[in-house]
Formats: sequence, C-alpha cells, structure tokens
Amino acid sequence: MSRRDRTAGPVPSRRWSSARLLLAADVSATLLFAIEGAQVAVTAHLDLFGTLAIALVASTTGGIVRDLVLGDTPPAALRHPNYVITAVLAGAVVFFVDQWWLNLPQTPIVVLDAAGLAMFAVVGAAKALDHGLIPIVAVLLGVVTGVGGGVARDLLTDQVPAILTHDIYAVAAALGAAVFVVAARAGLTRIWAMSLGAVACFALRVPAALLDWNLPRL
Repeated sequence: MSRRDRTAGPVPSRRWSSARLLLAADVSATLLFAIEGAQVAVTAHLDLFGTLAIALVASTTGGIVRDLVLGDTPPAALRHPNYVITAVLAGAVVFFVDQWWLNLPQTPIVVLDAAGLAMFAVVGAAKALDHGLIPIVAVLLGVVTGVGGGVARDLLTDQVPAILTHDIYAVAAALGAAVFVVAARAGLTRIWAMSLGAVACFALRVPAALLDWNLPRL
C-alpha cells in the first residue's frame, strides 16, 4: 500500500466531524433564535400561526441567505428537517407558556439571543471558509448569518430592524466571526476556533445589551 493510500483514510472522517460540528451549532442557534423570535411574536400579541411563522423566519433566514450566497442549494434549513422541526416546536412551547415567558426578566432573553448570535456568526464564517471564500467575505457572511433572522423578524412585526437603530449587535457578530477566522487561519482546530469566536461575540453582546451600549449616532 502506498503512503498516499495509507494517509487518505482519515481525511473523510475529519471532514465528517467538522460537518457534524457545524450542523450541531447551526441547529442549536436555530433553537435559540426561534425561542427569541417567538417571544417577540407573543409580545406583539400574534396568534399561534403568527408566532410559529416568526419563530421560523427569525431562526432560518440568516442561514438561508448565507447558503444561497455560497451556492449551497437548496439551503440547509430546507434540506434537513431538524431546522423546521426545532423552530416550530420552540415557537409552540413559547406560545403556550406565554404568561410565564412574558414575566421573565430581561437577562435570560439577552443571554439566549447572544448565544444564538454567537453560534450563527461562527457557523456562517466557517461555511464561507469551507467554500474557499477570502477571510473578509467570510466575516461578512458570518454577520449576515447572525443578523438576517432578526432583520426579517423586525420587518414582519412592523419594527425598524434593531441593528439599524441601536444595540451593538452586528458589531458583536463581526467580532466573533473575525476571531474565528483569525484562529482558524492560525491553525487552531475547528472546535477551538469556533469556541473562541463564539465567546468573543457573546462577551461583547451581553454587556452591550444589558448596559445599553450603542454606536455613535447623529
């Protein structure tokens, strides 16, 4: 057996492990954004269908746009039932425990949203690198993945998207994606690079939301 034959075996395994990691992070972020989107819908007094629709849109739009840009079609959210099932179930749970949910303090909601943003940002950047895009574009796709669902959610609930008016939100996503890209290019393993990027995004987003940090405006 040649050296090439002996060394070729583990490569598909590593790729499969990376693919599973991305899928797990993507679905986890979908769950968190679906919960947060459903909470916005309940606050806006939408009915069950409206709540489920907002949960689905908020949790999948960013990933769908990302996959369309990458040419990864049909988008993962439309290929794998995990995404739709996760979003719909999360939306239904939030709807039926609405009184309990509405009485929650702000901090748990902020933490859920920040965790979802962090995971979406690094997953988007990771998929972009896997498709051979240059680092700066990978960071931009990380941001699109993180904020796309929130923009769609706000538009459907008749609000100006929050990222255009207040909150350090897209900036946090950009930071997380950039940290991931730098770490990945430096040779760190995929899980460590994603972890560092997610922590960076989360560490900026949570205090920014709780302490009302904003970018300068006129």
